[in-house]
Amino acid sequence: MDILTGEIYGKQTGSKFVMYNVLKVGKQAITLQNIDNPLSLFETTPLKLQSSGYVRISQTPYINTEASGKKRKVVKKPTRCPYTMDFLEERADSQRPTPIMPDLFSTQE
Repeated sequence: MDILTGEIYGKQTGSKFVMYNVLKVGKQAITLQNIDNPLSLFETTPLKLQSSGYVRISQTPYINTEASGKKRKVVKKPTRCPYTMDFLEERADSQRPTPIMPDLFSTQE
C-alpha cells in the first residue's frame, strides 16, 4: 500500500466521518492530521492504517483558506494554488473532499 504526502484518508467513527491529511511519510511511520482540528496529529504505520478501517478519500491535498484566529502558526506553503480545480476529483484544493462511503441501504434490482 503506497501512501503519499498530501493524500486524504477517512474513517467512520460512530455517526461521524472523520478525514485526515497525510502530513509526513517516513520509513516506518505516517503522520496524520485531522482536517477539522489541525492541532490533532498522530502517527501510525501503513499496516495499522489499513487494518483500522481507514479509506483513501482523495489524492489531492486539502488546503484550508479560512483565517482561523489571531494565533500565529507555522504553515507550509502549498505547492500549488488552493483554488486550482482538479478535474479528476471535481474539486479545488480549498474545497473539502466528499466522503466516499458505500451505500449500505440501497437495494439492487
